[in-house]
Amino acid sequence: MRLDGKTAIVTGAGSGFGAGISRRFLSEGAQVMVADINEAAAMAVADEFGGLGHGVDVSSGAGIDAMIDRAIEVMGHVDILVNNAGVTHLPAAMEEVTEADFDRVFAVNCKSVYLAARRLVPHLKERGQGAILNVASTAGVSPRPRLNWYNASKGWMNTATKAMAVELAPHGIRVNALNPVAGETPLLKSFMGEDTPEIRAKFLATIPLGRFSTPEDLANAALYLCSDEASMITGVCMEVDGGRCI
Repeated sequence: MRLDGKTAIVTGAGSGFGAGISRRFLSEGAQVMVADINEAAAMAVADEFGGLGHGVDVSSGAGIDAMIDRAIEVMGHVDILVNNAGVTHLPAAMEEVTEADFDRVFAVNCKSVYLAARRLVPHLKERGQGAILNVASTAGVSPRPRLNWYNASKGWMNTATKAMAVELAPHGIRVNALNPVAGETPLLKSFMGEDTPEIRAKFLATIPLGRFSTPEDLANAALYLCSDEASMITGVCMEVDGGRCI
């Protein structure tokens, strides 16, 4: 019960890493708003352990405001925000990625972090405490070819994490990030372009521990960084990558 009495919002929580993080937080005693653009998926994860399901488009300011307002109304306050929602473009030469795909990647992966901070930070400052966790990617540390603008969006998230951490530390608010390697999530096929044994083997060859990351791997790291055990840790971009970035 390492999060007993805590409240959290996890975005992109209807599947993959976000679902894993939500389940772990709930099992550790937190109240959790499970938020996802797929409301039915969010409700299914929430119902599994008694969380609060919520449908949201994280690229929408009105959507983010409504999500945080509801979380405060139902749970009383927010202690933890996990910015996990993310999308990618299909592998392609950088000049061939469409403007629409570029805009979508940066709206979901980057603008959402700004929108959530704009609404939630005043609440956290008022309480003098809180933890924000941004889920970035090893793509933002050691970029893969043909995922250029996705790589850049995750590099942005790592820099934003450090900038947020420095600014918010005097207010008792910690900000950290996770950099997972590709995992068994709905985005895996998009990263690879197509899912074949040959392409999987090529991906796995770049990971020294020889396997993809799992939602449980990310949940364990997220639990630590968002718990009081990490009260002296802020501005860290932790690689959960089986050695990929070495």
